[in-house]
Amino acid sequence: MNFEEFKNCGLRRSLDILSGKWKPLIFQNLFEEEQVRFIELWRNMPRVSKKVLSEQLKQLEENHMIQRIEVYNFPPEVYYKLTDKARELGPILHQLHQWGNELSSGTGSKPQEYADK
Repeated sequence: MNFEEFKNCGLRRSLDILSGKWKPLIFQNLFEEEQVRFIELWRNMPRVSKKVLSEQLKQLEENHMIQRIEVYNFPPEVYYKLTDKARELGPILHQLHQWGNELSSGTGSKPQEYADK
């Protein structure tokens, strides 16, 4: 695969969307609840700054993985929820989780498509 092919590769695009230190935890929280307030997400990730969390959420929103919902109360509230497109990731993320657990226990193997190359 050359660089031009790599730029348009579906795997690269997928990993670009999912990569980010806090994105797996964001997805986990949003798969557990229908919608989650920003402050609840932040409290579930105590080592992340609000700025970094906001940036990661904005990236996911730009990639149509999450929807931002503003409620005009006093004080204003912001909720996030997964889009239908992101919900399709559920089984894939579950398999990645299982594969990662197998790797850390020493029983995992390389994905077949890449193992043969």
